[in-house]
Amino acid sequence: MSWSWVPDILKEHFTLFILTTPVLFLAGGQFFKGAWGAAKQKTTDMNTLVAAGTFSAWLFSSVSTFYPKFFTDSGMNADIYFETVAIIIALILLGRLLEARAKAGTSEALKRLMGMQAKTALVRRDGEEKEIPIQDVVIGDIIIVKPGQKISVDGVITKGFSYVDESMITGESIPTEKKEGDTVIGATVNKNGSFEFRASKIGADTMLSHIVKMVEDAQNSKAPIQRLADFVASIFVPIVFAIAIIAFFVWFFVGPSPSLNFALISFVSVLIIACPCALGLATPTAIMVGTGKGAERGILIKNAESLENAHKINTVIFDKTGTLTEGKPKVTDVIIKGGDETEVLKMIGATENLSEHPLAEAIVKYVKDEKISIIEVRKFISTEGKGVFAHIDGKEVLVGRRSFLEENGVQKNEEFTSDIERLQKEGKTVVFTGIEGKEVAIIAIADTVKKDAKSVIQTLQSQNIQTIMLTGDNRFTAQAIAEQLGIDDYIAEVYPQDKARKVKELQAEGKIVAMVGDGINDAPALTQANIGIAMGTGTDIAIESAGITLLGGDIKKIPEAIRLSKETMKIIKQNLFWAFVYNILGIPIAAGVLYPFFGIMLSPILASAAMALSSISVVSNSLRLKNI
Repeated sequence: MSWSWVPDILKEHFTLFILTTPVLFLAGGQFFKGAWGAAKQKTTDMNTLVAAGTFSAWLFSSVSTFYPKFFTDSGMNADIYFETVAIIIALILLGRLLEARAKAGTSEALKRLMGMQAKTALVRRDGEEKEIPIQDVVIGDIIIVKPGQKISVDGVITKGFSYVDESMITGESIPTEKKEGDTVIGATVNKNGSFEFRASKIGADTMLSHIVKMVEDAQNSKAPIQRLADFVASIFVPIVFAIAIIAFFVWFFVGPSPSLNFALISFVSVLIIACPCALGLATPTAIMVGTGKGAERGILIKNAESLENAHKINTVIFDKTGTLTEGKPKVTDVIIKGGDETEVLKMIGATENLSEHPLAEAIVKYVKDEKISIIEVRKFISTEGKGVFAHIDGKEVLVGRRSFLEENGVQKNEEFTSDIERLQKEGKTVVFTGIEGKEVAIIAIADTVKKDAKSVIQTLQSQNIQTIMLTGDNRFTAQAIAEQLGIDDYIAEVYPQDKARKVKELQAEGKIVAMVGDGINDAPALTQANIGIAMGTGTDIAIESAGITLLGGDIKKIPEAIRLSKETMKIIKQNLFWAFVYNILGIPIAAGVLYPFFGIMLSPILASAAMALSSISVVSNSLRLKNI
């Protein structure tokens, strides 16, 4: 090479030899180990191709550097290919680095999962309360949980009442009511009440530990993708060596004088021109452009494996909450039959403003959004798990379950019957309001569907992709959402192990499965799936367990990601095709088939130019992805 901007010292052959040799044998040592391992298995792969090509280029260049007369005496140029050796090794190592970083992401996800566990527990032993490390908890310990604290291990409530945020396990946004006899799960969060529970599962037996193990198992069970280049290399490499050996002996026995020189030149030239420069660029350039294009569109692709798998998807499993729905309780219906609407809402808002119930926040927000002011409450009483009572402007106001209203003398309003049945069929939670002994209003609360969810489902189905919804919610809510969106199938009341198990079942049927989720409880299924797709608005655990993240939680990007994968794989296959065509045409010329007819022996300079041209064509083809 003679680029003017390159310092003279870097144009010296000896300098390039000094710089390239450690790159080949130290940084590139793994390719020689891989090639040797493949040889012991009586096969070849990309390691063999890289090792043979780079070593031949290095050897040819070294002879040109130290014994240039070997070539010049035969009328050949003593060219070098040290830069080619370094570029090929650097490109392939870059690809392996990206792959290693992607795998490290899952390990980080596991660390975060384990970090969610409570560090201590407040236990009652021998009549005294003691705070002890969680590893010292034993089965049968009575553990006290105060408001806002994490639950330390799995167990059964023996005393007290509260609402527990179990979203990390079930994915559902509405906290679960917990009373005596109910089970609680370690690492979930107690909301507003206090209770005691007896430890029933500790250490590796807890639900959180099971989730961690499932993520580990799923990660380890994934078979690596067999690259198209590796497959072709297993056939291509032996053919290249055979051609090089045949060329050597043909030139040695029937070639012109000095026959040994011509034999060695043809042997090395064949291996040099087969050096996988274009092959080394074929996949990484397309992957780099494809992932860059995805990032522009809010589709973050963690690794090449995810990008390759996405176009094969024929089944998409959706977690419901936070994926198909907004993930937050919201007032969807307000029906008032008795009294002025504004006045009734004013009293409901004032009452619920003092409530600690998880649904109260949604009701208060609705009242404020209606521009109704929150007035002062004279008297307020909360009955755990049932409802609240307040005195407002001399009137008795009750908000909560219908049974709570009836227990306090509120007359049932039969006009609400059909509305209640309809709302419950739609999977909504109904809150009742009584004022001065009369039932005057019902409020429906639900997790609302994202506006683009139905169109995404329809787009996927139009591409013959099966859609399935999994949720920890009850059957009625699940059915209502599934019908609203037109989803093919749904399963309700599932736990993390159920989600991962469903993925495995579909994979056993030969399905290529994508799992779409946003919560900690989705992590095992995201990892088990052929490709995990996480909402960017979800938890860090979900994002790190997935191969693709959708910024902003925009599910419209799911079909886009599949299309991007299809286009990228098409480009990769084109790149590989032309890279191999280059070798198929170049190798016979390097072997000297044109010499008997035209007196042409492939010049190393022309071989270098052909290499550069093939690499440019691969890069240019990959850049077309920017226009999709």
